[in-house]
Amino acid sequence: MNITELLGIQYPIFQGAMAQIAREPLVSAVSNAGGLGIVGSGGMSADVLREEIRKVKAATNKPFAVNLMLMMPNIPELIQVIIEEEVKIVTTGAGTPAPYMATLKERGIKVIAVIPSVKIAKKMEALGVDAIVAEGTEAGGHVGETTTMALVPQVVSAVSIPVVAAGGIADGRGIAAAFALGAQGVQVGTRFLTTFECPTHENFKQAVIDADDTSTTVTGRSIGGPVRSIKNSMIAEFLKLENEHASREELEKISLGSLRRAVFEGDTDRGSVMAGQIAGLCNEMTSVEEMIVSMFGEAQLLLQRLGGMTIAAKTPVEA
Repeated sequence: MNITELLGIQYPIFQGAMAQIAREPLVSAVSNAGGLGIVGSGGMSADVLREEIRKVKAATNKPFAVNLMLMMPNIPELIQVIIEEEVKIVTTGAGTPAPYMATLKERGIKVIAVIPSVKIAKKMEALGVDAIVAEGTEAGGHVGETTTMALVPQVVSAVSIPVVAAGGIADGRGIAAAFALGAQGVQVGTRFLTTFECPTHENFKQAVIDADDTSTTVTGRSIGGPVRSIKNSMIAEFLKLENEHASREELEKISLGSLRRAVFEGDTDRGSVMAGQIAGLCNEMTSVEEMIVSMFGEAQLLLQRLGGMTIAAKTPVEA
């Protein structure tokens, strides 16, 4: 079963679960456009997540998911909300879903794991997840070490469940490349930052639009928490201290609350503007629907030229 059939979506595209950003306005727009909108529960309380889920359900009758950042201490409470609100799809990251798999599967919830390596992909398949998102280091936010081009085909060869490619995908060429590597779909984050429906401050969106291919860097590798963001004065200070072997506590003093400052207050100098290396291609504002339709139209043409490959996407009538 391919990913669109598995999840009941029209286009095989996931919206990345960007913390503080992946909320109802963006999530419902993606789902209504035929993709899989994903609520990013990172940093949310159970009550806030419940409110966000209900907002999405009021705005769309299409499938959507909730992402669980498994390093958070309130995961059991969030899972209880997911069950009570009858969410049918969960994506996971930053840890193993092993302690929660039985509970989720008993409720018929599909579990999709975001992974950075072949080793972890195999472990997730053995746990019984329904699909894998193989995310390369080009992505924004928390990242692994392996590039998308190297990671995706190795994961595809290593597991028998559907694989979705993520990291460095912002147009039809990226989608076509992902399918050529054996993926059944894509997860996109950075490109969604430059959509009208994305609920971030305009300064945040403009920082992404102004970025080029060398505008991002990774911080936090020394403390085991690598994060890719657009360079600014806060990032420069963080890297300087990191190179001087500062403690985790010293580094966290600088970065604490920085994502919220960028997303909600528009502070793109002292805030954390998490974005991927593909930001240089994200140079114009569009609607979510226009973006998705355009990307898949371009991808389909490219794949046909490259040998008649087709994308497993339902027609609007079928959806």
